[in-house]
Amino acid sequence: DVQLVESGGGSVQAGGSLRLSCPVRGYIGCMAWFRQAPGKERERVAARDYDGVTNYAASVQGRFTISKDGASDTLYLQMNSLKAEDTAMYYCAVSLEYRCPLWTRGYKYWGRGTQVTVS
Repeated sequence: DVQLVESGGGSVQAGGSLRLSCPVRGYIGCMAWFRQAPGKERERVAARDYDGVTNYAASVQGRFTISKDGASDTLYLQMNSLKAEDTAMYYCAVSLEYRCPLWTRGYKYWGRGTQVTVS
């Protein structure tokens, strides 16, 4: 099942920025962003637990920011200083746990993905 819908992907030059969005109205628990490049395993790049505590993969630390807007119930991933290595399909995901699992199997709800290409 595809319960979430991401948007905001696209093509951008290295050094540029993109902001991904994922409506999460009605969902509670940990919320996270994953990405998967061809031939690679899906990896968690950013996570936000129920209390708002965030965690980032080392590869995106200082460049990406995960946040949730209370007014619109939308999860965001702000991506700055993009690199070619960031090229991947990006997914938003929600876990039923209040704290954030590291692995994909810990997340119940997923979007279909939005493509980010950096060149």
